[in-house]
Amino acid sequence: MKKLIELTVNGRRCEAAVEPNRTLVDFLRHDLGLTGTKKGCDAGDCGTCTVIMDGRPVNSCLVLAVTAHGKEITTIEGLETDEGLHPLQEAFVQHGAVQCGFCTPGMILSAKSLLERNPNPDELEIRTALSGNLCRCTGYQKIVEAVLSVGQGGRHGG
Repeated sequence: MKKLIELTVNGRRCEAAVEPNRTLVDFLRHDLGLTGTKKGCDAGDCGTCTVIMDGRPVNSCLVLAVTAHGKEITTIEGLETDEGLHPLQEAFVQHGAVQCGFCTPGMILSAKSLLERNPNPDELEIRTALSGNLCRCTGYQKIVEAVLSVGQGGRHGG
């Protein structure tokens, strides 16, 4: 039996009836069409499905959509504004931190959450914050440099 949920996604209130076993990643991708949230391992190990829920990064493959009732969710699509890309998105491009791009949305959202808690993290803090996000292409150094450039530049853009 479907359950009615209400939540805010990228600043917009939405209401939907969902199956009790539907994951948040499937709800976001298939019901709302927000395909920037990737589905990787489906076991909480890779971080490609990371979204921000009530200010904290979560693996949306491990969250049931019904538990997101009343919550505020930010996906990668929620970062771009009328002025353009979020400073983290710009930094990832400028520093060559994007290769295949599959891990990028989760990496950026984990980094955004870190920068909101600590606008000037050091390299170890960044690596720790990103430790739940796996990347097979970049070797992480350019990702860390991109986050450092935003943090140290004071451009974290909330």
